[in-house]
Amino acid sequence: MPDVSPTAALAPYAAHDDESRGRRYPEPPPQLRSEFQRDRDRIIHSNAFRRLVYKTQVFVNHEGDLYRTRITHSIEVAQIARSVALALRLNEALSEAICLAHDLGHTPFGHAGQDALNECMREYGGFEHNLQSLRVVDELEERYAEFPGLNLTFECREGILKHCSVRHARELGELGERFLKRQQPGLEAQIANLADEIAYNNHDVDDGLRAQLLSVEALRATRIFRRQHDAVMARYPDLSERRLVHEIVRRMINHIVLDLIHTTSSQLEQARPASIDEVRAHARPLAALSNECREEHLELKEFLREHVYRHYKVLRMTTKARRVVQELFEAFFKDVTLMPGEYRDQALKSEGANPGVGRARTVADYIAGMTDRYAILEHQRLFDPAERT
Repeated sequence: MPDVSPTAALAPYAAHDDESRGRRYPEPPPQLRSEFQRDRDRIIHSNAFRRLVYKTQVFVNHEGDLYRTRITHSIEVAQIARSVALALRLNEALSEAICLAHDLGHTPFGHAGQDALNECMREYGGFEHNLQSLRVVDELEERYAEFPGLNLTFECREGILKHCSVRHARELGELGERFLKRQQPGLEAQIANLADEIAYNNHDVDDGLRAQLLSVEALRATRIFRRQHDAVMARYPDLSERRLVHEIVRRMINHIVLDLIHTTSSQLEQARPASIDEVRAHARPLAALSNECREEHLELKEFLREHVYRHYKVLRMTTKARRVVQELFEAFFKDVTLMPGEYRDQALKSEGANPGVGRARTVADYIAGMTDRYAILEHQRLFDPAERT
């Protein structure tokens, strides 16, 4: 049998298959692929991953076919993380798996849906899509005969759980320890987190321009956009706007990714961690942007918050989205028989063990798993007298 382990070329501080903390339910090792490749493959084949194609970032699904969805965003995040991982001799398969799974628990309608569901769940433990992504891979996916969820490695689950309150951390055992001890995840998880921010910022520039919420001239108020815009215009003065925008965005991404690689490499040279556990023991992440690049990145993020996320057209849509989620939650919580049988039965079962809280969590699971268009259809079925059930 050939050795397919990719660990020979990895840095000592990378995540190595043979040093993994393992899975919640022990399994025989995979054949002809690594443990982290198995994680990635299970994520790609999951129902939750497929549903991401109809879950949106900022613009709701029916507003246009060319805007980013959760699935295209996840793939773009994974592409950035793989490039960085390869340059730093980290575990590329693990970085990719974390990126592909990081949004599996996201609600329909982006952050508006999450905020609405969190408000509905305020008295029942709250709702946070990061924890929901972990819940999806640990419990909610139903694919395997011998265990619930996807039974991913500790390292992949560690990367999925980017944020966690102390209260929830105490409930998560080994996975929650780093939040209590103020430690870090492995470098692959740190890279995935930064790749998410890089992709989110730069691709929202593209989508904001496509939606005509932004203009090229207005974006020149930000340093990172202006610098790349001026360089492109100096070299290609006759480009069409569509090609101009693409060229600027790809250059911005390349600039930030190279900065991330060089800055992280420098920090690793200074820290000289000999293992992933030494990476975890640091008080601050070793993966980072330079101060200048981080400031420019935050400047662009604030610009997008003001001119895209708070644009009146986006706010109108998010207001409607919040109402859809809130009214669905209220209807299903009041009468669980309105949900499909599997969720109805789970809600009734949960009532005995934890009245109120169990029912609310099951309703949240159902709503969080919906795509944008399915949530809209369910709302119509429940509240539109002319709509067939």
